Amino acid sequence: MKGSDNAIRQTAAFTARNIKLFFKDKGMLISALIAPLIIMFLYVVFLHNVLKSSFTGSLPAEFVLSDKLMNGYIAAYEISSILAVSCVTVAFIANMTMVDDRITGVRADLAVTPAKGKVLVLGYYFATATVTVAICYVAMLVGFCYIAAMGWSLSVLDVFAIMLDVLLVSLFGTALSSVVCYFLKSRGAMSAVCTIVSAVYGFICGAYYPISQFSRGIADTVMCLPWTYCTGLLRSHFMLGYASGFADAGMPADIVEEVMFALDAKMSFFGTTVPVWAMYVVVICSTLALVGVFVLLNTARSRKKKRHLRASAINR
Repeated sequence: MKGSDNAIRQTAAFTARNIKLFFKDKGMLISALIAPLIIMFLYVVFLHNVLKSSFTGSLPAEFVLSDKLMNGYIAAYEISSILAVSCVTVAFIANMTMVDDRITGVRADLAVTPAKGKVLVLGYYFATATVTVAICYVAMLVGFCYIAAMGWSLSVLDVFAIMLDVLLVSLFGTALSSVVCYFLKSRGAMSAVCTIVSAVYGFICGAYYPISQFSRGIADTVMCLPWTYCTGLLRSHFMLGYASGFADAGMPADIVEEVMFALDAKMSFFGTTVPVWAMYVVVICSTLALVGVFVLLNTARSRKKKRHLRASAINR
């Protein structure tokens, strides 16, 4: 029991140390904060009217929706896209502390301290997750303000569900970035990976372009990837609240259903609608699996170092 309490205190202290190091580096903090805000700015200035025109053009001519309803729906689509990407890209930036420790040799020094290997692994993970969640919640609040200005149709339950979604997707992003960053040994490699993730991830998770607009083969392939369901959760809770507004405007139920599928407010997997609870299962299981891989990688590395030290001692 005493050993367990000691491990918890060590983990908490190491987590706090990593969080302090991140916020102490103003460059990393600003880049992590500004990344989702820049994407939001680009959506608002350059893409909002394009998305609105595309959405309006897809509706039958006899349906006339209010600007508030259409603007709110498009704004919800935009913010869900931004958060789906930011919860992962911010995690990669936050994991720079772990990479820096490996570059400077701090990680090797920590390995020979009395602290157990799991303390270091959990300390890195919890610190990255805390930073990612904090920054993404800031982006979420800004997004809520934007949606309120455009046309609010979210219920209190939707807001709490979105907060839970951001937390879960941030934990997934932290686990994914931790596994990838484990293999990185330089800031150059880290910068390259962050650039690739920022450019590619938004497309393969369905954030930048609706999966319903992909070709059938690509859409089915993307739906097999776990991060797609991170986007699906955010889409559902941000956008499904507007369905009642469309129905109140006189839109038939079958047209409302098509509109929900058109921008991925609802998703289908090989022709079957994916329920929200199934998305939660996929995201949670994927996160646990990635955390398990991260722990195993570090455990295998620690054992390899111990064998190396024993062999060195014998040779002496």
